[in-house]
Amino acid sequence: MTEPSIIFVDDDSHIRKAMTQTLTLEDLPVSCFESAELGLELITPEYNGVVLCDYNMPGMDGLEMLNAIQALDNTIPVIILTGQGDISTAVSAMQQGAYDFIEKPFDHDALIELLHHALEKRHLALENRRLKAQLRHLARPGPRILGDTPSMQKVMDTITPILDISANTLLFGETGSGKDALARYIHENSPRGAHNFVAINCGAVPENLIESELFGHEAGAFTGADKRRIGKIEHAHLGTLFLDEVESMPMPLQIKLLRVLEEQKVERLGSNQVQDVDVRIIAATKADLKALSDEGSFRADLYYRLNVVKVDIPPLRERKEDIPMLFHHFVLIAAARYDRESIPLDASQAAHLMHHSWPGNVRELRNLAERYVLLGPSALDDSEPVAKADVSGRRTLAEMMDSFEHSVLTSALNACHGSIKDTMVQLGVARKTLYDKMKKHGLDKAQFKD
Repeated sequence: MTEPSIIFVDDDSHIRKAMTQTLTLEDLPVSCFESAELGLELITPEYNGVVLCDYNMPGMDGLEMLNAIQALDNTIPVIILTGQGDISTAVSAMQQGAYDFIEKPFDHDALIELLHHALEKRHLALENRRLKAQLRHLARPGPRILGDTPSMQKVMDTITPILDISANTLLFGETGSGKDALARYIHENSPRGAHNFVAINCGAVPENLIESELFGHEAGAFTGADKRRIGKIEHAHLGTLFLDEVESMPMPLQIKLLRVLEEQKVERLGSNQVQDVDVRIIAATKADLKALSDEGSFRADLYYRLNVVKVDIPPLRERKEDIPMLFHHFVLIAAARYDRESIPLDASQAAHLMHHSWPGNVRELRNLAERYVLLGPSALDDSEPVAKADVSGRRTLAEMMDSFEHSVLTSALNACHGSIKDTMVQLGVARKTLYDKMKKHGLDKAQFKD
C-alpha cells in the first residue's frame, strides 16, 4: 500500500468522504480517520506527509493530536481545521507549532495550495535529516561505507539497527563486493569497537591448520606445537570474529564452531579446560549457504546460528551511480599513500567507468584507482576490462541519461572539491539548476570536500 501524502482526521463521515474525493482528484493520496487516536497509529518519525485534522473532536482534540505528533517529530506539518468560534484556539495552536489553520467552510484552491507547500516543507525536512546523517557518517573515523544508490541504502538500513547489539550476522555477496569492509564497519561502529576485530579466511588456511588457528593449542598438543598459542576465537573475546568464505569450513570444524556459538566457551587443542568467550560472529560467503545446507555440505543448524541477520551486498554493476564517488575515494587514498597528485575524472572518463560490468566489483575498481594514481589517465585507456561494454542488462534511454547526468555532476563536484561556484562555471549552468540537479541525484557538496 502506498503511504498517504495526507492523513485527514474528522469525526464527521460526510466531511471525510468529501475530503477523500477532493484530494484524490488532486492526486494527493489520503487516509481518513474518525478519531485522532486512529490517525496517530499511522504516524512515525519517517512519515513523509502532512496531517490535516479538525479541532473539535470527541476524545483527543486537534490540539492534543498536535502535541502527540510533535512528541514524535516536530517537523511533521499539522494543519488544523477550525470553526468560527475556534479561531483564537487555532492561533494558539500555531504558536505551539501547528503549520497553519483553515477556517470552515474553506476555499478548495487555498487548501490544495497550502497542502502542497506543507508537503514540500516535509520533504525538505526529511532530506535535510538524511543529508545530516550522511555527513555524520562520513565524518566518523574508521571504515566508511560509501554509496547513495537504493541498494546501498537498503544495506545501511539493515545494519544500522544491529550496530548496538551482538547479533550474529551473515554477509552475502560476490567476490570483491566489500564484505570485509562492511564487517569492519559493523565492528568499529558497535560497542565492541574498542576490542579486537579478528579476521580469518576459511578458504585460505589449510584444513590441517585451521582448527589450531581458530581454537588455539597447548604446548605439545601436536608435533611442532612447542608453546601455547591463543586461537582466533579467544583472541576476539569481547570483540568480533570475522569468518570469510565460511562455506569452505570443514564439516568437523563446523560442529566445533556450533558448540562455541551455543555455549560461548572454547577449548584449546590439547587442553581439558574451557575458556569463556564473548564473541560476535560475522560470517561472509559468496555461496548459497541454504542450498549447501539442504544438500548436506554445510550444517543447517550452523547456518541458522549464523544467519540471525542476513545482509545482501549488491555487486558494483547494480550500483553504477556510486562508481564515480567510490573511484574518487580510492584515488584520494592511493594519492596519499604514494604521495602523488589526485587527478579528478572528467565526465567522459566517469561515463567510461560506468559502462563496465566490473566482474571484480569494488576490489577491481580500487585496483584501477591505484593504477590511475601511479600511471595517470592512460591507465584507463590501457585497461582492457574497462573498455568492455556492459551488455548484461538493458536500460531505457531515460535511465542511461540519468546515469550519465549523475556521473557528470559527480565528476565536476569532485574536480571542484564541492565548490558550487566553480561547478557552475565548469558545467555552464545556473545556481538553481545545479542545486535542482544535485537534489534530484541525492548529491551534497560536503561529500566532495577534501
